[in-house]
Amino acid sequence: MVESVVKSPYSLEGEVALITGGGTGLGLGMARCMVCQGAHVVIVGRREEQLKNACEGLGRTSSYFVHDVTDLDSADHLIARISEKGGPPTILVNNAGQHLKKNAVETTHQDFHALIDTHLLASHELVRACVPTMISAGHGSILFVSSMTAYMGMPRVIAYSAVKSAVTGMVRGLAAELSLKGIRVNAIAPGWIETAALRSALDNDPERTSKILSRTPMGRFGTPEEIGHVAAFLCSPGASFVNGAVLPVDGGAHMGF
Repeated sequence: MVESVVKSPYSLEGEVALITGGGTGLGLGMARCMVCQGAHVVIVGRREEQLKNACEGLGRTSSYFVHDVTDLDSADHLIARISEKGGPPTILVNNAGQHLKKNAVETTHQDFHALIDTHLLASHELVRACVPTMISAGHGSILFVSSMTAYMGMPRVIAYSAVKSAVTGMVRGLAAELSLKGIRVNAIAPGWIETAALRSALDNDPERTSKILSRTPMGRFGTPEEIGHVAAFLCSPGASFVNGAVLPVDGGAHMGF
């Protein structure tokens, strides 16, 4: 008797996942988890050495391209290069971003523009570049990275909070527009995750660190892989009816006391 092999509903075999800012932090955590589920993962970023080192750890089902997402006119070229080498992306993770910690009265319009370019305009250009081939393939998954600052008021992050709140609007608008074409759009709203970016944001600020941990019911920071496992799930067939969602992955911080 020959036993049938049932494919896991969480498998990403056959998928090509493009992850921006994939060389470190949350992006690398997501890349590791998607590789484990069978995807070919393409990471992009500005620093080649970081990308190269990341791919050495990810293994043979990964590759990288040096790319600055804020070079908005080059998104189509990036997708063409990726498609030529290993096939067009069927998963897009808009993870690249930058943080800004400034008092509101010190935050300039240039500061706002820098965050808008990275978090919103760059993400939109990559969506525009990826969607046509996703439609041709009959399926696709687009994942954004939001933030706890889109859920709660926090001091000294007015520009970051504003653009991450705007991400929610992009997710819902795109989900409504693209889902009948076989493309799901969702987001993760990470809590405070143990990365170099978090350490920089909390540098010399023990009061802020204590406040974050005190209002996180699980009483600790998360790990990049805890974000990565959820990202892999949301992009898998196991989440085939999840669309337009922004999922907090935060140890309960958004509802904790």
